[in-house]
Amino acid sequence: MIRFLLRRCGQALVVLVLVTIIVFGLTRLLPGGPARAILGTHATPSNIAAFNRENGLDAPLPAQYWHWLSGVVTGNFGFSYVLNQPVSSLLAQRLPKTAFLAGISVVLAVLIAVPVGLYQAVRRGRVDDYAVTTVTFVLYSTPAFWVALLLIDVLSVRLHVFPAEAPQGGFSAIFSDPGGMVLPVATITLVTIAAFSRYIRSSVLDELAQDYVRMARSKGNAQRAILLRHVLRNALSPVVTLLGLSLPFIISGTLITEQVFNYPGVGLLAFNAAVSQDYPVLLGVVLVVGIATVLGSLLADIGYALLDPRVQLGQASRSES
Repeated sequence: MIRFLLRRCGQALVVLVLVTIIVFGLTRLLPGGPARAILGTHATPSNIAAFNRENGLDAPLPAQYWHWLSGVVTGNFGFSYVLNQPVSSLLAQRLPKTAFLAGISVVLAVLIAVPVGLYQAVRRGRVDDYAVTTVTFVLYSTPAFWVALLLIDVLSVRLHVFPAEAPQGGFSAIFSDPGGMVLPVATITLVTIAAFSRYIRSSVLDELAQDYVRMARSKGNAQRAILLRHVLRNALSPVVTLLGLSLPFIISGTLITEQVFNYPGVGLLAFNAAVSQDYPVLLGVVLVVGIATVLGSLLADIGYALLDPRVQLGQASRSES
């Protein structure tokens, strides 16, 4: 187990280093370099040269990368000249809101997708299975922003049930106006359910074809007991991996959803930074999302190994051969 964890942590560290190299390279591929992107198109060559000297951009690339990486490790992601704030403070203000939105949506999606996928597997090939499959395919193929606009049109504009704008202000505003969170959470939840329910359905169908299910049926065990005690437990193990691997998909959906509902999270921050060409903020968000994706995949591997010891045995047998 320890060897498996060390190997996975080592792989995650290598990927994180590659992420920092890619993000650092993106800053050097900006038109005219970082100085031109930050100072604007009307900056004179003397202003650009002075900016490069003050920020160490005239040093060799390896030295620049080490200086930048040292700043990132200590929490210095640069400075936003558009918002006149350090990027680290902007991320600290917005990250809890995005984490709350994504966390609530994922929890609701799993709680709904598990019984839906189980029901589809039990009712395989019947009318209700085809009906649920059609709905999930439509939701899965529909962009998140379109789902958000439909919810706004029906529940906000026509029925006046929920507000079209998410709560503004600090993190406490979320709890003071919970009704404003319904549509953003519903948007991400609906899109995520479509992906998770299909995966759970396939996993349950695979488990129903195993020998232990036929043996349990031959012993006279009730179908309900077989599903809940054996099939569902084994079928949920791959869902842990799915949660980690679907993190980029969930984050991208959060970015679009935050922009549609004007939710003051990291997604809206990245969108505004792209529009205003605030490259330090945009690259800081890209780096944080990359790190979160790598850590999510690492936690998924560790959780799957804890739930299914066969993963560790498989790794050990391959290494011995």
